[in-house]
Amino acid sequence: MTTEATSGAGRHARGPHTVSTVADLRAQVQAWRGEGLRVALVPTMGALHEGHMSLIRRAKMLADRVVVSVFVNPTQFGPNEDFGRYPRQLEQDRFKIGMAGGHLVYAPTVEEMYPAGFATTISVSGVSSGLCGDARPGHFDGVATVVCKLLLQALPDVAIFGEKDWQQLAVIRRMATDLNVPVSIEGAPIVREMDGLAMSSRNAYLTDDERAVANHLYKTLKQIADDIDEGVDVGQACAWGMGELGRKGFAAVDYLEVRDAETLEPVDTVTRPARVLAAAFLGKTRLIDNVACGVKG
Repeated sequence: MTTEATSGAGRHARGPHTVSTVADLRAQVQAWRGEGLRVALVPTMGALHEGHMSLIRRAKMLADRVVVSVFVNPTQFGPNEDFGRYPRQLEQDRFKIGMAGGHLVYAPTVEEMYPAGFATTISVSGVSSGLCGDARPGHFDGVATVVCKLLLQALPDVAIFGEKDWQQLAVIRRMATDLNVPVSIEGAPIVREMDGLAMSSRNAYLTDDERAVANHLYKTLKQIADDIDEGVDVGQACAWGMGELGRKGFAAVDYLEVRDAETLEPVDTVTRPARVLAAAFLGKTRLIDNVACGVKG
């Protein structure tokens, strides 16, 4: 392992050591294991922001060494989505990872992740149905496949994912459980801007006018959750929310629903922890968010 990989000063000045092959990743993890160290993985698609930094800091609380993967995964983008314009800024990301205390960056190429002849896809039923699963066909197959590969490539003790992508987290947990992947899957709370907007790499797409409106997605979901907890009918609360998003300037709403927090089954009456989930467009930018409900008292 290089000095850059072990020195805090080196990490801050130049970013942590970076590897791009499975062999090099496994060699480093094996070396850490030989020292009796616990390893965490934080999978990302880069364009890192404070939300990602919070995942790295959480990982440091759970493990001795933190690997951060940076890979824009083509298999989770639809044909008309933003794969081509998704931000790619590895050097900036490396610096941020170092500042947050990450120890190793894993930045594989598409060819490393999906070599010639690659023919396997993982599909998780149940929790992938509805919500983003309907709005983005094939998306969660791509997510489950790439995350399974990352978990098996690194074989960390724990992997940390943000709760903003609540359905994605449920899919990953189901996949890891069903396939007996020996990695603990941890969710980390959503990190928000001062006005409530959930942090996302796609927020950079918003115009100034759209950004001024974007925080109303969170405010609307929070009001729905509060109303449900006060006894308002779920259908009535969601109907109000759909109208409110339209009034605030959202061009289209993919979904706004209340689902069981664990199973993601639709619920008409909240008797246990649930989530209010939504995906809505401002211009061409698709924003997602979710808020807990059914947890008062």
